[in-house]
Amino acid sequence: MAEVLTGNRADEKLLIQRAYKKLLRAIKSPLSKDDKQNIRKAYEMAVHAHSQQRRKSGEPYVLHPIAVATICAEEIGLGPTAIIAALLHDVVEDTDVTLMDIQRMFGERIAKIVDGLTKLDSAYNMESPQAENFKKVLSTLVEDVRVVLIKMADRLHNLRTIGSMPQHKQLKIAAETNYIYEPLAHRLGLYNFKTEFLDISMKIKEPEHYHEIARKLQETKRERTRYINEFIRPLLEALDGMGVPYRIFGRPKSIFSIWNKILSKRVPFEEIYDLFAIRIVLDVPPDKEKLFCWQAYSIVTDVHKPIPERLKDWITVPKSNGYESLHTTVIGPKGRFVEVQIRTERMDEIAERGFAAHWKYKGVSKQPDVYERWLDSVREILEDPTSDAVQFLGDFKSNNLFNEEVYVYTPKGDMVILPKGATALDFAFNIHSDVGYHCTSISVNSKLVPMGYKLDNGDQVKVLTNKNQKPNEEWLTMVSTGKARAKIRSAMKDERKIKGQIAREALERKLKNMKIVSFELAVEQMVKFFGFASPTDLYYAIFMEELTIPEIFKHFREEERKLVLQVKEPVEEPVSVSVEVAGRKALRRKVLGKPRLLINGEPGERFEFTFATCCNPVQGDQVFAYLTSNAGLKIHRINCPNATNLMANYGYRIMKAEWIITPNASFVAEVKITGIDNGPGVIEQLTHRISSMLGLNIRSFSIEGNEGYFEGIVSLLVSNTDQLNLAIKSLQNLQSVSSVTRIE
Repeated sequence: MAEVLTGNRADEKLLIQRAYKKLLRAIKSPLSKDDKQNIRKAYEMAVHAHSQQRRKSGEPYVLHPIAVATICAEEIGLGPTAIIAALLHDVVEDTDVTLMDIQRMFGERIAKIVDGLTKLDSAYNMESPQAENFKKVLSTLVEDVRVVLIKMADRLHNLRTIGSMPQHKQLKIAAETNYIYEPLAHRLGLYNFKTEFLDISMKIKEPEHYHEIARKLQETKRERTRYINEFIRPLLEALDGMGVPYRIFGRPKSIFSIWNKILSKRVPFEEIYDLFAIRIVLDVPPDKEKLFCWQAYSIVTDVHKPIPERLKDWITVPKSNGYESLHTTVIGPKGRFVEVQIRTERMDEIAERGFAAHWKYKGVSKQPDVYERWLDSVREILEDPTSDAVQFLGDFKSNNLFNEEVYVYTPKGDMVILPKGATALDFAFNIHSDVGYHCTSISVNSKLVPMGYKLDNGDQVKVLTNKNQKPNEEWLTMVSTGKARAKIRSAMKDERKIKGQIAREALERKLKNMKIVSFELAVEQMVKFFGFASPTDLYYAIFMEELTIPEIFKHFREEERKLVLQVKEPVEEPVSVSVEVAGRKALRRKVLGKPRLLINGEPGERFEFTFATCCNPVQGDQVFAYLTSNAGLKIHRINCPNATNLMANYGYRIMKAEWIITPNASFVAEVKITGIDNGPGVIEQLTHRISSMLGLNIRSFSIEGNEGYFEGIVSLLVSNTDQLNLAIKSLQNLQSVSSVTRIE
């Protein structure tokens, strides 16, 4: 009997079919008969499996995997295997379909990719579920990079449709995106993904600034177009004379990059002239690319005056993510600075599509395989048995997801690319683990330098080794790359085990004398009570006399041949559990005074909370509550320097927080003031404006002047953000002051 569809269901079925047809049109690679059949089967399986599910927006859930597959095909250029896996990426996690079902129908390769995309079971005991799931996905990089590329497409579609999610969840997703997905997009060469990740995250975290810049860009679009045409016009005849096909156009900069420039340059939107870049893309054979790119550069700098120090040659030495292009800044009409990017069609596709396009052109360019080298470094971090998921993620980020690079050389002249900020000791570990382990001294440009010396472009580095040398704890402060940290920790752990064995034996004797039956269970209790990460750390602390055995047993006693914690009489009034997040309890206490916050919808004064000193929240700031391991709830601003890390790694400990306006509240806020130092009157002007005119209390004040310039840090007591912003504007109006900014 044929199914009779209601009007609404018929419309949804038509919507799903249209989305599928759009996917098929987006596929650029040739498809075999089997490919077409398998894509159709995957589509039908996804439609059936997700038939009862809906997204937060209310639309059929299956539209999400179809959209992810379309992004994979259209915006990354992936082929049928990735498209099938993208269609099925949520079925194992969210439906009754199993990996065995997928393997039977589509084979082992697709089943492995889907498994890589399936989140770990939340019932599994994990300190940080987000970090564990990131580690699982990133671990697949070395086996099949398509897992990560599909994950990037999944994140991009979730961000594009994030409007139906509650604000506090949007903030968590934005933090995760900034912490790992945006730098990963950069590392994989997915420029468009990176730009969109940053723009959407800014739209979530700084909506007012985002919409203001978007509006101003729209208002100035006609003027920009006129200027671009004026800049390009005198170049056309000379570029035509090269005799090769080319494209030349202006490309607007992203909203985030404009906002970043406003913050870093401390100038308003109207004073930023490089709101766009001119791009020249040449269609030439690979063996002529360098020649024609430099010829185009010569034409541009003949017509418009160049700024020599702004020339960046990523054709001779590509970036570590495979990016190739010539960048220069010239002075265009009306004295404006204009960035010009010169590249070929091959380079442009790699710049836009990243990893997938790189493999398409593999062997075409004479450049070494940058991704193979990168994947080797990922393997090394994955092989470190000592790092937990959060530690792994930190190492992975610092070693593999850096935006800026430094180019240094071995004594034989081989080039080594390291993250900006890398040290001489990082170089040693980058050459080989054994070179790092046994490093005794390092010379840079024939001069002996400390191991923690930060390397500059062009440095030539020589490492001297001795087989008796071993890493020590101080070495961790001398390195910045994840690879070096992981290797040092691994060596330290081996050393700790050897030293800790003596303490272990002493502890074993003590427990034997107490007639404790289970040594392992007793040690586990001690590790948990004193907050150590492992028994090895406990033994090492005892060996180093940071903790003594008598001190340990002040807190424990024997009961029925088991070790039990000493019970102390409570010194505070009894508390009752109010809320539990990830197994950790936030305690309710007696209400004292008027509440100033709502935490998870309850009056905040019922909980034990403090304001984080890293960001000093002020009434009116967007905030969240973070449940710490041992200090109750901490209230942070959403743009706190630590917010991204906390939300990305410990999102399950984040609680919603909202202000309840309290007129008599008092908060600490710090501002940085810079300006012209015209003598001792500066301090009097500043303090008079703050104390006498604004009526604010100054908590602390420090100021330093140098060669006609001063910089001051003032800590103020304010009631809310309105009062703080009024103070900032008032100080900015002083003639001697050039900038006033809140310290984030």
